[in-house]
Amino acid sequence: MTRKVLLAIGTRKGLWLAVRDGADQDAGWELSGPFHHTTDVHVVAIDTRRGRPRLLAAVHSEHFGPSVVTSDDLGATWQEPERPPVAFPEDTGTALTRVWQLAPGPGPDVVYAGAEPSALFRSTDGGSTYELVRGLWDHPHREHWTPGGGGMAIHSILPHPEDDKHVTVAMSTGGVYRTTDGGATWEAANTGVGAYFLPDPQPEFGQCVHKIAAHPARPGQMFLQNHHGVYRTDDLGGSWRSIADGLPSDFGFPILVHPTRPGVVYTFPLTADHTRFPPDGHCRVYRSEDAGETWTGLSEGLPQNGFWSAVLRDAMCADDATPTGLYFGSRSGTVYTSADDGDTWRQVVTHLPDVLCVRAAAIS
Repeated sequence: MTRKVLLAIGTRKGLWLAVRDGADQDAGWELSGPFHHTTDVHVVAIDTRRGRPRLLAAVHSEHFGPSVVTSDDLGATWQEPERPPVAFPEDTGTALTRVWQLAPGPGPDVVYAGAEPSALFRSTDGGSTYELVRGLWDHPHREHWTPGGGGMAIHSILPHPEDDKHVTVAMSTGGVYRTTDGGATWEAANTGVGAYFLPDPQPEFGQCVHKIAAHPARPGQMFLQNHHGVYRTDDLGGSWRSIADGLPSDFGFPILVHPTRPGVVYTFPLTADHTRFPPDGHCRVYRSEDAGETWTGLSEGLPQNGFWSAVLRDAMCADDATPTGLYFGSRSGTVYTSADDGDTWRQVVTHLPDVLCVRAAAIS
């Protein structure tokens, strides 16, 4: 069966899907949408573990609130349970603000959801219903977690590819936490990550982490984009060290690992002041091929001047096709792709609403 590439683009005003022939990097994209128009689509997951791809989308309506919807026919129809699929138990006295992350876990039916206020939920039915992970919710640090600029939310979830009891999460503002017993207990994993805005700039927890990423072949090596700081750990978060030298700014939101080249990592630096623009208005993706020891700015095919936009934490991704496709979407509504590991870029689509997330996968 012909392999295609599916690209999901979540925006402030709905979801768009784009499909192209996976064997032809020069093929055009067939765009459809918007789906769930007038809703925020904060994150999308493309779950291909069961053969037929399942789309999971975290949507937020100003009228109906947050939910998670699924589609098993590439967006032709969508399902939402009668009861909210992600909801806090009554005894917590808490209401869901929104879902910030959806991450398929080990096994064919496990899906994790990261929520605001900061909480982790787990599904064992492919993402139809979720239960609160009590071990993290009951952690004694939780009462001290505070909102970052975008809210107080778990936005990064890294299930270990070989150990289903080991999961790492990151939140704003709280930092990185990990479990090795399936979520019963959790420990902070922030040693070396700075928090300049706190009285103790090297606290146990409280860092404003923007994103973490890891390659499945090197699960112990993770990369972290912080609110001021880019870091790497080689021991599953036991300690972190700065890898920001060579970048024009240590501020940004996304960080991405190449899916087939361990040690290759990408980020999109922004000015650290409240403008949140690329330095000098020059649109550049930065790539390291040595796990952050050195960086190269990549801009061929991207706007060279006057790019006064930003790329959010989930608006950069890679697919699992051959060759690999890279993608990022801007807050000005343009999505770019690269078929040569970032050396050159081209537009997929432009004039969309504010892009919140992009996800891509090879499908049959």
